[in-house]
Amino acid sequence: MSGFDIFAIALVLLVIVTLLAGVKTVPQGYDWTIERFGKYTHTMRPGLNLIVPYFDRVGRKINVMEQVIAIPEQEVITRDNATVTVDGVAFYQVFDAAKASYEVADLNQAITVLTMTNIRSVMGSMDLDQILSHRDEINERLLRVVDAAVSPWGVKVNRIEIKDIVPPADLVEAMGRQMKAERVKRADILQAEGQRQSEILRAEGAKQGQILQAEGRREAAFRDAEARERLAEAEAKATQMVSEAIAKGDVASLNYFIADKYIKAFGQFAEAPNQKIIMLPIEAVSMLGSLAGIGEIAKATFGESATSTSAAARRGSVPSTGATPPSVPQQS
Repeated sequence: MSGFDIFAIALVLLVIVTLLAGVKTVPQGYDWTIERFGKYTHTMRPGLNLIVPYFDRVGRKINVMEQVIAIPEQEVITRDNATVTVDGVAFYQVFDAAKASYEVADLNQAITVLTMTNIRSVMGSMDLDQILSHRDEINERLLRVVDAAVSPWGVKVNRIEIKDIVPPADLVEAMGRQMKAERVKRADILQAEGQRQSEILRAEGAKQGQILQAEGRREAAFRDAEARERLAEAEAKATQMVSEAIAKGDVASLNYFIADKYIKAFGQFAEAPNQKIIMLPIEAVSMLGSLAGIGEIAKATFGESATSTSAAARRGSVPSTGATPPSVPQQS
């Protein structure tokens, strides 16, 4: 092989290597910076790109997808002098590969230190109770401050989340006792409130019962008074009718009236609860005379059929004592 052949082969190989050096393929999700003689010139996007061989070279290969950084644990002193251990995570995305490459030396370290510093600043201005109950507010304040700080680096911080907030063991024990006491207090309050409501309801029920009983007694008294009034009116009317009958010469009506009172009085004696045996000197003649008067009235009113019925009743009502009943005097 001659020297020319060797030169030709070397030239061809050099051309091939030069072409390969000038063609670059950038994968999806990455941006590559191009430097010419060590100075940044432009950024290559995903896909097929061409550069000037031997003059241009790839500077930095920047991941432009969203990335996560774990924020290490650190102790934070709150405004009320409580010490808590805090850690978290930060999500960021590079939107300018040139700034992320040449404006900051170590992007991940810078974001981590900046986030830790702002965690101490934000949580140190809050009380322990606020830290434990306002985690969303802490995340929002951290995001606003850190995102503004990393914006010159061509980075956008999307989220910052506080993972764990761990108080000291003695503080956790004290919080447990406080929570238990608070729950016992609320239980006692609820029990007392229930007892108060129960007493109120019972008092209301007793009040309504007394009102209803008073209403019942008033209604009963009203009914009793009305009944006595009606009875008195009936008695007065009966007395008036008897008086009119006597004035007309009808003595039988008076006999009926007296016999009715006599029988009712005797019935009241018999119904007395404190009496078991009644021994009264009763003249059968008076009783028979009264019954005779009743018979006369019935005869005058209903005719002979009523008279025969009254006589049969009179005969049946005479007690069989074995003695001859005395004669009933005739009334004129």
